[in-house]
Amino acid sequence: MYVFFYPRRGLRRWGLLVALGLLLILGFTCWRWLGGAAVPALKTQPIYQGDPARKAVALTFTIDWGEEHLPAILTALAQVGGRATFFPTGQWAERHPDLVRQIAAAGHEIGNHGQSHPHPDNLSREENRQDILKGEATLKAITGKKPVLYSPPYGESKPQVIAAAGDLGYQFIMWTINTGDYLPNTRPEDILATILPKCQNGAIVLLHPTAVTARALPELLKQLKERGYALVTTSEILKNG
Repeated sequence: MYVFFYPRRGLRRWGLLVALGLLLILGFTCWRWLGGAAVPALKTQPIYQGDPARKAVALTFTIDWGEEHLPAILTALAQVGGRATFFPTGQWAERHPDLVRQIAAAGHEIGNHGQSHPHPDNLSREENRQDILKGEATLKAITGKKPVLYSPPYGESKPQVIAAAGDLGYQFIMWTINTGDYLPNTRPEDILATILPKCQNGAIVLLHPTAVTARALPELLKQLKERGYALVTTSEILKNG
């Protein structure tokens, strides 16, 4: 029987090589996850919920299509005295400036959804900044007011996306409840079944101007009001007190 003895120096060297290899793998994984960019310093953080002490809900509508359903949505909100936050893209707002002004005139909040509805995770920090700034300029030209909230297309939120919004002074809005109203075969009762059991103080609800949302909204608003929830804008729900 042969017994081999390895010098301690050799063991230490082997351990260092293994550790170095693991660090390289971890670093490469992070680099790929960030799209090859350095990890940015974040001035802001994603917001998923408003004030949990307030009996209120913020309905949000991100818009890059579906303008034909907006009149019914606005009517349903007006009938119960509810307000919501709408996040149109700049490219959509350019095609429908009168609808943007109608939304604002009804007392709803206008947020920024970027200009061109890209996949923000695939863009650099500067590219995201430019898309947000273009969306901002478009909306300000229509409404006369700079948006203060940013909702990323597709809900994508890699660090460079969050950092870009933070650089420009935006609050980065995500959601508490995703209704899935953009999915095929969704029914009005599916939207009610998704929102109502999960509803809570300060909830931010993601919606879109779809046919199914327009059909579901009157009953949804009725039941939210019956449960004692105020229907407010996202900026309002973020304020404590």
